[in-house]
Amino acid sequence: MYESYWQRLGEKTTVVIPGWQFTSYFSDATSICWFLEPQFAEQIVRLHNVVGNAVTENRHIVVGTGSTQLFQAALYAFSSRTEVEPISVVAATPYYSAYPLITDCLKSGLYKWAGDARSFTKVGPYIELVTSPNNPDGFVRHAVVNGSEGVYIHDLAYYWPQYTPMSSPASHDLMLFTVSKCTGHAGMRIGWAIVKDEDVARKMTKYIELSTIGVSKDSQMRAAKVLKVISDGCERPNERDSFFEFSHHLMAKRWKQMRQAVHESGLFSVPNFPPENCKFFHRVFEPQPAFAWVKCKGEIEDCQSFLRGKKILARGGKHFGVSSKYVRVSMLDRHQNFDTFVQRISTSLPSIMVSERPM
Repeated sequence: MYESYWQRLGEKTTVVIPGWQFTSYFSDATSICWFLEPQFAEQIVRLHNVVGNAVTENRHIVVGTGSTQLFQAALYAFSSRTEVEPISVVAATPYYSAYPLITDCLKSGLYKWAGDARSFTKVGPYIELVTSPNNPDGFVRHAVVNGSEGVYIHDLAYYWPQYTPMSSPASHDLMLFTVSKCTGHAGMRIGWAIVKDEDVARKMTKYIELSTIGVSKDSQMRAAKVLKVISDGCERPNERDSFFEFSHHLMAKRWKQMRQAVHESGLFSVPNFPPENCKFFHRVFEPQPAFAWVKCKGEIEDCQSFLRGKKILARGGKHFGVSSKYVRVSMLDRHQNFDTFVQRISTSLPSIMVSERPM
């Protein structure tokens, strides 16, 4: 979806890296996260300050190969090496479909997926994953387990003004962000964690050191350049040049198309969101999530299979811990694919395959 914007900017985000540069593993040997490029860290802090979506003062930044690696690093950091049983990892349904898979992929003795946070009653330590705005349904989320021994990982990948109003800077103990959801550059494979506790930041850094011996400096420099261009555009407001103005208007247009198509079909429903005041845009608007959480009405029990019959590929509700009457559909696909998808939702004329993008 964002390709047209970056194409329009031409060479503004081009980065030239000489062949001799970045031959060392180290970026800053004096830093806790010693493979974090200082220029990238500077632009992370700057962008959060410009947007007003996260507190960075007196926090540590840990860079990772996407937020997936950072999620694994956070599980490692929060796990005890002395407990007899692995620590339970939970999230309220509908949860991000990759959480159970990532948590249990290595069958670690340190942590284990324990399902829906709303039904979790086990006494003892636990890790709760809080995704806000939530993937897949787009709603603002808070922790739900009422326990005294819990720690929290706040996945804020979609807490950006094109998706939801910026009500206040998030100030949680551990917050995850990713370039792919902020700017659309999924191929960079870059994310970052904002961490309050120094010991947790050191353990996360150690995990990344053990798994990949750091994070690509080339990708960090590309990301730094992109974030700088976005912040520059925000500080010189101009609808043509501002990334968030462009993406916000495009998301609003797409959600209008989506709601109209759903209404015309009579077969589906999507959530309604209360409007809120956005301190970044200084106006009131409804959230417009990166995914549409679609429910099939009536006697359609398997929404994924029903849509497949219309040559629309979506991810079924069972992957998110809920009924198969639900599916998640991406709102971020390329323009032609999205227009084809909207047509097929409102009618039943199939032609080429339209696929939901991963993550």
